[in-house]
Amino acid sequence: MFPYFYWDSTMILLLPALILAFYAQAKVSSTFERYLRVPARNGLTGAEVAREILRLSGIHDVSVEIQGGRLSDYYDPRRKVLKLSSDVYNGRSLAAQGVAAHECGHAIQHDVGYAPLAIRNSIVPVASFGSQLAFPLFFLGLFLRGEFLMTLGILLFSAAVLFQLITLPVEYNASSRAVTVLEGHGFIDRDEARPVRKVLGAAALTYVAATLMAVMQLLRLLALAGIYRDDR
Repeated sequence: MFPYFYWDSTMILLLPALILAFYAQAKVSSTFERYLRVPARNGLTGAEVAREILRLSGIHDVSVEIQGGRLSDYYDPRRKVLKLSSDVYNGRSLAAQGVAAHECGHAIQHDVGYAPLAIRNSIVPVASFGSQLAFPLFFLGLFLRGEFLMTLGILLFSAAVLFQLITLPVEYNASSRAVTVLEGHGFIDRDEARPVRKVLGAAALTYVAATLMAVMQLLRLLALAGIYRDDR
């Protein structure tokens, strides 16, 4: 009655996203490692660059802090803090300065009221709630033949997909702002901009992979729901 419990043919929908995810992770790691060994001519650390970019942008209420992990850098708009991994915070490389500038790009977005960032921040609770409960509800509905639970699971996961879709322009815009400010204020020379773009481009690819995975997962849920309806 439900052959996809034993062999779920819809899993094939995820293969392109899985392949891209593995490639993106390998690409960002190798690119970051490569340019982590290339010192920036200005000799500044990532933390120093971040603080100076914030100052030049007229942002005086955002702190810059170090944290553990690798490539774990992020901007927290609620606490107004830039969290930089040790490689970025203390690093004097093009990779470190590029990543630090990217996170500053998010702080600048927040400061100027960049609409996609505001939308993304507003749906974080719904997207988080949806990503946690969507699959349990959907497959419980599939097992119990409860179409309402399946539909609810799909709707909740749609919020997570929307979050990923909005994240793409937010991340690309932050990277664009990063390169512009690094070049515009003379932190890096023109020939140094290309490596910085490579680092940020590789990082952006991970968001593309995450978005593709979310979209394909949604299509998979819709396909499974269609199979269920056909079998009734």
